[in-house]
Amino acid sequence: MKKVLVTCPPMLGMFEEFVEPARTLGLELVAANTTQVLSEAELMALLPEYDGWIIGDDPATEQVFEAAVNGNLTAAVKWGIGVDNVDFQACERLGIPITNTPNMFGGEVADVGMALLLGLARQTYYIDREIRNNHGWPKPAGMSISGKKVGVVGFGDIGESLVKRLGGFDVDVTVYDPGVQGDKGYQYVTREEFPKAVEELDFLVFTCALNSKNHHMLNAEVINKLKSGVMIVNVARGPLIDEVALISALKSGHVAAAGLDVFEVEPLPESSPLRDMPQCIFGSHNGSNTKEGVRRATYKALSHIADFLNSK
Repeated sequence: MKKVLVTCPPMLGMFEEFVEPARTLGLELVAANTTQVLSEAELMALLPEYDGWIIGDDPATEQVFEAAVNGNLTAAVKWGIGVDNVDFQACERLGIPITNTPNMFGGEVADVGMALLLGLARQTYYIDREIRNNHGWPKPAGMSISGKKVGVVGFGDIGESLVKRLGGFDVDVTVYDPGVQGDKGYQYVTREEFPKAVEELDFLVFTCALNSKNHHMLNAEVINKLKSGVMIVNVARGPLIDEVALISALKSGHVAAAGLDVFEVEPLPESSPLRDMPQCIFGSHNGSNTKEGVRRATYKALSHIADFLNSK
């Protein structure tokens, strides 16, 4: 029986469901004690005891993999879509077979993106908090969605799923993605090169992967080009946005509000000024976490890790 460490929070949330199916594949799953990520030091101490690793958003660095292969580790799978935290080149150099589980929950993440966009536009989360926490009965005037312009950064699985959902809201959509050509048949989509035409947008939504070229792609310079009152949604990766610049724009009112499921530092620090901005909506990097989505991604991850380990 091959021992596999699991550090992915959504999978850990349904861990017991996967123990027996994993056993039938010759895998003994072990749940890490984590709510978001383990540190490099924690991983370097733990991983040498394991044959395989199902990775969450942990720092899967060269240093970590080197320590792991000095022990028992021979294979890994990155659970989910994003791979910006994983040093694939180090795995190749060290002879560690590794893959991820793409296209598993584009719809689920897009649903959260829509929820955040609608919640910002109609201030529903703010109203709920005022009623619950302050015994209020507020009636703020929201924003109608129909006729607005929405920018979507990323036209992969998540981005296209969001664009599909936006099609029912009578909006114009501008898509930014240098890696995908065309409008994929969506007649209400216009293609642009980021940040062209951002000054026309009422909403700007990030759904793309993080890489070395788009770190802080939403920075102070781009924010200054946005129209006053724009709303920002991020269901992708926190470092796509320069959080200091965003906070400054939120304080000034140039950006009216933000819906963020992801942050530059996670969990969001207690000292973050974002916590004092009731016009914003926050998530816990949980956009993919539905029971159905977790099952799809987990069974794919188990299949991959079993194939890797059983071929050794």
